[in-house]
Amino acid sequence: MVGSYDFHTATLLGDGRVLVVGGSANPDAQTAAELFDPGTERWIATGSLATAGESHTATLLVDGRVLVTGDYYLDDSRASGELYDPTGGS
Repeated sequence: MVGSYDFHTATLLGDGRVLVVGGSANPDAQTAAELFDPGTERWIATGSLATAGESHTATLLVDGRVLVTGDYYLDDSRASGELYDPTGGS
């Protein structure tokens, strides 16, 4: 993993990899998104968030994409959402 974060999410994808998104590397929220592959025990950078955020939710959708929503950053709760597509890495 590139950094150490608080308030991130980790989502188990259908192929066994884990998507880790956002969070805080105090004091700044992050846009980082990384994949952990337990087969190779390696971290791989992948498409990042458009907006830095922490304390969000990440939900695996039926089609394999991940919905990231409800960012909170700097005492500002935002109604936002982004989709991650593991097929294209964005």
